[in-house]
Amino acid sequence: MATASPQADQAGVRLSVGGPLSAGEAAAVLALVQRAADEDGVSPLSEHVMLHLRYGGDQLARNVRLWKDGTLAGYGHLDPTDPVEGPAGEMVIDPPMRRQGLGLILGEALVAEAGEAGLRLWAHGELPAAARLAAAAGFVRVRALWQMRRSLQARIGRSQLADGLTVRTFAPGQDEQAWVRLNHRAFARHPEQGAWTADDLEMREREPWFDPAGFFLAERDGRLVGFHWTKIHGGTAADAEGHAHEAIGEVYVVGVDPDERGTGLGRALTLVGLRYLRGRGLAQVMLYVDETNAAAIGLYESLGFTHWDTDVMYAIGGQADPAAAS
Repeated sequence: MATASPQADQAGVRLSVGGPLSAGEAAAVLALVQRAADEDGVSPLSEHVMLHLRYGGDQLARNVRLWKDGTLAGYGHLDPTDPVEGPAGEMVIDPPMRRQGLGLILGEALVAEAGEAGLRLWAHGELPAAARLAAAAGFVRVRALWQMRRSLQARIGRSQLADGLTVRTFAPGQDEQAWVRLNHRAFARHPEQGAWTADDLEMREREPWFDPAGFFLAERDGRLVGFHWTKIHGGTAADAEGHAHEAIGEVYVVGVDPDERGTGLGRALTLVGLRYLRGRGLAQVMLYVDETNAAAIGLYESLGFTHWDTDVMYAIGGQADPAAAS
């Protein structure tokens, strides 16, 4: 059940905090998100949050909505489920409602909801306005994800698999449990990816962009040991994700069993996926990688990728990221 925030009724502002939204409530938030994406050129919310808005929501997540004079003006999402790193939030203010101090009010509500565990707040696209808002609220930059891109019209090397390895595509209804187990092993130290469950996979299988023909699995002696899951933005996925640009491929997730590291499997699987995306007639491909993952960045640079954009995580009381001053 939603509860009102202490800031309610201040200058026509009302806040509510609650669990999963109804279909109508979620639709209003998604419409607000689309307006912000159209204005800023980047979605203000991650895929994870968008999926939960579309498919009923995480039962543990907290949804914060802000109204100004009776109009929905902002939305914040708080994921409290990471027991190590603490709660993570994302937020958006409707473009016509900006520069009225509403971002600070919404941010304060998320901080209050996070409690003593503290709040980590994602900002997508490293927009100057988001950086100014973070600084005004006392947040410092603590983490960043790079978006990297390359042309698919440039040369793509041939995939070379180590002896005993084979590659096939994902079989819906058959490979889910084995993939989840491998994903946990491959990303045991990753704060988000490694925590995916079968439900997280199933939600993505329901998305219009999902295509098992672009989901490659590597096997050794019948056991899954690696994967490259590709994704296509635009085209058939345009209505679901709000992408109005020309279709672009994505190296969505590449994972390798720890026992196979050093065999070149990650590189080989990446090349398999790049050739598949080029075969679909795409001109560009993108990916996301943690700014501090030098090994992965080195691999992708060797495959022709370059830095394109950045998503930034801010926190109160965290150790400042040196990149913030560069």
